[in-house]
Amino acid sequence: MKTDELIAMLANGLEPVERGALARAFSAALALGLPLSTALMIAFLGFNPSLRTYLAEPMFWTKFGFGLALALASLWMAARLARPGARVSSAALLPLAPIAGLWLLAAPVLVSAAPAERAALMWGETWRTCITWIPLLSAPVLVGALLALRKMAPTRPALAGAAAGALAGGAGAAIYALHCPELAAPFLAIWYVIGASIPTLAGALIGRRALRW
Repeated sequence: MKTDELIAMLANGLEPVERGALARAFSAALALGLPLSTALMIAFLGFNPSLRTYLAEPMFWTKFGFGLALALASLWMAARLARPGARVSSAALLPLAPIAGLWLLAAPVLVSAAPAERAALMWGETWRTCITWIPLLSAPVLVGALLALRKMAPTRPALAGAAAGALAGGAGAAIYALHCPELAAPFLAIWYVIGASIPTLAGALIGRRALRW
């Protein structure tokens, strides 16, 4: 078969992607994933009994904002990676900004704290719950985001999967913040970041195979 004939055969029947398909795919993923993640949090953990008081605490909005910012930055990155040939050099750095922001808050707290207080600031009382439930609450969003990417044409499947995982990790962190009693910046900078990193890694590993085409 000649090259021109092969190209013609491969191109036969191709149609342009419908306008707005990407936005609809991710909207559907979030519309299904976020309520399910929230329902899981309510069913198994419940809202923080002191949540009304916490709403007046700047650190509550810091930890909730971290998850929200990570999710939004990763959504933007995933949307770019869903398109073949898109440049992602700057997009890859954007999800790191919320992490850097947390550490900029945590570092002076640790430096100024007495040595005897530093362990409590870093470990808190619920670190095991944190790194268990942030990934679990991320799972519905991760599945939805990967399914949305499957409808597109990512040419970097592992990186696209990582972006989907970071989106899910951010969403899971924001939802978990509604239960979490911890407010210390060092705790958040360590355990919230680790918790969000787990679905990011899972997304990269799954995406490497599931998003290949």
